[in-house]
Formats: sequence, structure tokens, C-alpha cells
Amino acid sequence: MRKEEKIKKMRKLRRIKRVRRKILANKRLPRLTVFRSNKYIYAQIIDDKSGKSIVFASEKEIDTDKAKKTEKAAILGRILAQKAKKKKIDKVIFDKGSYKYHGRIKALAEGAREGGLVF
Repeated sequence: MRKEEKIKKMRKLRRIKRVRRKILANKRLPRLTVFRSNKYIYAQIIDDKSGKSIVFASEKEIDTDKAKKTEKAAILGRILAQKAKKKKIDKVIFDKGSYKYHGRIKALAEGAREGGLVF
């Protein structure tokens, strides 16, 4: 690995740790985590007390092929909120990980808010 790649990886890990440290300070609420690949986006709600995933949703569950990635992310947020409501979860902490709050991540968060989740 080149020096620039190592530095980039270290900075990403630092961002993740910084965000996670702030979130884990408040363990009362479950956290909504996001993973974004080049093709899909995945979201899950995790209970940090037990360390188990409560609700999971992925972009693969959406049937619309003609929608753009950001539109699919918003739909995914609404689907995740519906699943969370079935499990009687209405408040969560949003864990964006090392991603910027922009684009697909922002669309997912806004879709979850529209679906009824409170951050």
C-alpha cells in the first residue's frame, strides 16, 4: 500500500471512531447504521445493549429498476421506518459512519424521517 493510501485509510478510521464515540455515549436509543457500496445501500437498526440487529433493509428489496440511486435510498428509508414501527421503534440515533451526510445517505435519512423515525 502506498503512503497516500495508508493516510487515507487512517483518516477514514479516525472519522468512524469519532462518530461512533459520540453515538455510543448515548446507549439508551438504538442506532441506525448505513453501509454504502457502489451498487447498493444497506441500513440496519442495532441495539447496542445486546449487540444485535433489530431491523434490516437493503436496496435489493426495492423492485423499481428505473429509479435513480438517491430515489431508491429514500424509498429504502421509508421501508426501514415501516419495519421499525412494526417493532415499536420510533426514536433512533443516525450513524452515518465515515460517509458524508450528502447524496444517498441524506436521502435515506430523509426517507426514514418521512416514514416516522425521529433522530
